[in-house]
Amino acid sequence: MITGVVIKSTGSWYIVRCADKLYNCRIVGKLRLDDLKSTNPIAVGDRVLFTLENETEGQINEVLPRDNYVVRQSPRKKHNVHLIASNVDLAVLVVTIVRPDVKTGFIDRFLLMTEPYDIPVLIVFNKWDIYKPKDKEHFEYLESLYTGIGYNVLYASAITGENLNLIKDILKDKTSLISGQSGVGKTSLLNAIEPTLDLKTFQISDYTGKGQHTTTFAEMTPLTFGGDLIDTPGIKSLAFNHFEVLDVAHNFKEIFEASDACKYNNCTHRNEPKCAVKELVEMGEINEIRYNNYLQIVEEVEDQNYWERHNDI
Repeated sequence: MITGVVIKSTGSWYIVRCADKLYNCRIVGKLRLDDLKSTNPIAVGDRVLFTLENETEGQINEVLPRDNYVVRQSPRKKHNVHLIASNVDLAVLVVTIVRPDVKTGFIDRFLLMTEPYDIPVLIVFNKWDIYKPKDKEHFEYLESLYTGIGYNVLYASAITGENLNLIKDILKDKTSLISGQSGVGKTSLLNAIEPTLDLKTFQISDYTGKGQHTTTFAEMTPLTFGGDLIDTPGIKSLAFNHFEVLDVAHNFKEIFEASDACKYNNCTHRNEPKCAVKELVEMGEINEIRYNNYLQIVEEVEDQNYWERHNDI
């Protein structure tokens, strides 16, 4: 059998790269996979063993063990997950302070998606060329917040080129996943970093202030300066009904670190007495915005789990 890497999935067919050749492959039989309730058995980035049927087509026989993976809640089965990518060295989240306005809730949800699998994250604030002084102050505030927690943060402009070479240096020789909500200029940024991509871009709607999705399927592309880039469809929202409440608590870095000092091991950092996390929030040592985003996600998870249990009765 031949070893290859899945670079694109379009449903029942997978494009597998082996050396410099690409093969259209299908799954044969039942694959032995990680203990993961996933609605899709194979992700972009998976290393697979396959056999050839002819010069251009093959059959995937086995998925090799994954170093890590990025998943999101399945839109069809609320307690299952959908695999976005696997074997990722770095996750890049593209956001912008304005057009559209930054949403820290989305940033924190993205970090909650990558944190369980110890995937390093680079947060890129794009469109630096249109930031006014108050926007730059807001960036500095968020930069201080997220670098203080342990994430790498940069500003960039696809138009004027700020920090593009630094981003290329970070991406070099890595398998990097890049994501962001529609309208943040992710596609323009990718074209500026790697002009050979020549990806299609759309303007933001003046009426809604939102962008249009330009990527339909996750796809891996080799970078001319070294490494691979996995481009993902624009994400509108992220939910975590496949989580339990403590999964959320354990994957907000600063909350998890502070939880050792809580009175109760299973503290959810809401109404429990002698909660070290709440004390640090009150002291200003844990950011209140992050804490409120945490509370919102916990409430969503708890509400969904409640209704799931009662509907099963």
